[in-house]
Amino acid sequence: MALIMTLLFANPLRELVLIRLLDKLKQGRGPLVAKSVSATVLVVFISILRSAIEIKNRSIEAGGVINPTDAVLMEDHFLEASLMGFCLFMALMIDRLHYYIKELSLSRKVLKEVQMLDFEGRKNEGEEEK
Repeated sequence: MALIMTLLFANPLRELVLIRLLDKLKQGRGPLVAKSVSATVLVVFISILRSAIEIKNRSIEAGGVINPTDAVLMEDHFLEASLMGFCLFMALMIDRLHYYIKELSLSRKVLKEVQMLDFEGRKNEGEEEK
C-alpha cells in the first residue's frame, strides 16, 4: 500500500522506487518469475474459495446448520482468500502504475524535444527573414 502511495504522488522516493526497484525487477527473468508467482497465488486463491463453497454447500445439505468446526474452517478460508485477493490486486495496481508513470515520463520527454525543435525552427526562421 505504501508503494502505491509512493507511486501516486510526485516525491523524491518515487524516482528512487521507479528507477532502482521496479525497473530492475522488470528486467531479465523478473517478469517471468512475477507471472508464475501470481499464477500460483491465483490457483491457490481459487482452490481456497472452492473449499469454502464446499463447506457452505455441505451445511446447506445438512439443514442449514453449520457445525463449529466447519464455521472456523470457512472463516479461515475466507480470510486466506481475502488476503490473497488483496495481494493480487496490489500487485496489479503497482504494475499498472509503474507502466503508466513510465509512459507519462516518456511522453513528457518527447513533448519537450518537439517543443525545443519547434522553438529552434521558429528562431531560425526569424533569423533568415532578417
